Amino acid sequence: MDLFTFLVILHVITGLTGLIAFWVPIATKKGARTHRTGGKWACYGFMGAGALAVAMALLTLYAPDKRHPEIADRELFEGLFVWMMLYLGILTIGFADYGLSVVKHARSREQLRRPRTQIVIAAVVASGLYCGYYGWRVGDPLMMALCVLGVVSMAIQQLFIWRREAPSPKAYVGEHFRALIGMGISAYTAFMSVGLIRWVPEHVFNPLVWAGPSIVGVSLIIYFTAKGKGHFASKTKAKSGSKSASVKPRPTSV
Repeated sequence: MDLFTFLVILHVITGLTGLIAFWVPIATKKGARTHRTGGKWACYGFMGAGALAVAMALLTLYAPDKRHPEIADRELFEGLFVWMMLYLGILTIGFADYGLSVVKHARSREQLRRPRTQIVIAAVVASGLYCGYYGWRVGDPLMMALCVLGVVSMAIQQLFIWRREAPSPKAYVGEHFRALIGMGISAYTAFMSVGLIRWVPEHVFNPLVWAGPSIVGVSLIIYFTAKGKGHFASKTKAKSGSKSASVKPRPTSV
């Protein structure tokens, strides 16, 4: 077994752990023990898979071979299996790290301004910009779209970290949620656009395949954001209120 194959096996194990555990905190009660445990498993699984993706990307860059001969354009191959894989690995780590840190330091944004967190965010932006540039150079819209996703997400995180006015006591919850949904989007996009090619290589450039995680992830963000603001609850109360108003009170005995 060569080094690359060994890294692939570890990547599959950690990635599969994250892909499965990702749905536990979404499906369970927020803040409960199961929610926290499932979230940690997802984060650590994805962070491990992201680190291994970076290692595989660098190994492919410095020791190129003829994997996936169905991709005749080797420049495009380098874009997908080096620069996009490298970026998605760092992006997944960045989302997971911020999602955990913003809860750990919920009452102290100063901790998020320290070099460790800022270096991770800077690494995401730098790798994302190069991924987008490379995608523009080879004419690949997937790489450019993912660049926008990551850079905009990091900018939103920085706005929360550095803005002058103090956020509301529960503002970190939205940051935590968006970061971990972003983690799922980047991880599932990597699986669909890079990992899935091993089974269905003819669909690697199908936009419906790699856009799927973003559609699902954005839909979850919209749903839970609306739910957190009480939109669904207010509709339920309004419906129950109108129903009770339509029922005539029973006469009481004198």
